Amino acid sequence: MSDLILHHYPTSPFAEKIRLVLGYKQLAWKSVIIPMMMPKPDVVSLTGGYRRTPILQIGADIYCDSALICDVLEPIQPLPTLYPDAHKGLARIVAQWGDSLTFGPIMAFNFQPKGAAEVMGNNAAEWVTAFVQDRQAMRGGAPRMSSSDATATYKSYLRRLSDMLSDQPFLLGDQPCVADFSAAHPIWFTQHRTPSVASVLDATPLVKAWLDRMMAFGHGQFTEISSGDALVIAHQSTPTPLGDEPFQDDHGIPLGSEVVVAADTFGTEPTTGQLVAATRTRLTLRRSEERAGTVHVHFPRIGFTLKKAST
Repeated sequence: MSDLILHHYPTSPFAEKIRLVLGYKQLAWKSVIIPMMMPKPDVVSLTGGYRRTPILQIGADIYCDSALICDVLEPIQPLPTLYPDAHKGLARIVAQWGDSLTFGPIMAFNFQPKGAAEVMGNNAAEWVTAFVQDRQAMRGGAPRMSSSDATATYKSYLRRLSDMLSDQPFLLGDQPCVADFSAAHPIWFTQHRTPSVASVLDATPLVKAWLDRMMAFGHGQFTEISSGDALVIAHQSTPTPLGDEPFQDDHGIPLGSEVVVAADTFGTEPTTGQLVAATRTRLTLRRSEERAGTVHVHFPRIGFTLKKAST
């Protein structure tokens, strides 16, 4: 199998989720640091438009969205598992809650003035303006939740997590699962990226202790390569042959059609390509681009929309 290449940047919460999964599974990987905001020409060369962080590259296969990346890493290193048999469905449901419902309010809390000042650091005013505009574009112009509403919501979520940890070290038992990694990453941002507002965690010491246990998994073994090197690897590789999982047609769009896939919320930049697989869990587009060559770009079903490309 080709190397695991993670395209990410250090302060990305969803990238931290995957870095911790790689550490938990003790996988070796290559690190490509990408820009925090657009333009991201090398990322777009690989994905065709999708710009959220992180993405996982394995040769000429490009995997978008952290939920799908977890599914891809599981068979590569089955143990320790992210999906224990006793809680397989529940683990995915709680993970989706962590990645979607909790993420927005927690990040709105983190980006109150004191926290935002820590994130922005000593960057020039032009950079700060560009960053704010970039995130507004990712939200489709929707306003961020107010700090006061975000604070109340965050405290409620922390109490719920604390209740889940009252008699066990991880959310669903004695071992972590995908739910833990999905719930941890925005709280990691509070603790490690905006420490001036991290006192919100003091009322739930069980959550703080759990977060310490999650951080102890580390990031595994990795070496750094450039985005240019990653593009060369993609160009010199061939997409992995598609499996024999049945075609699931929920849209009336046959395989081989030119289609558009986009996230349904937040970062909805579209990717256009030839639909070569549509299984019960994922969509795969074949794309050809001068710098990346021919690649397969994979998306999860949940959280993404599929439609036929305009002719």
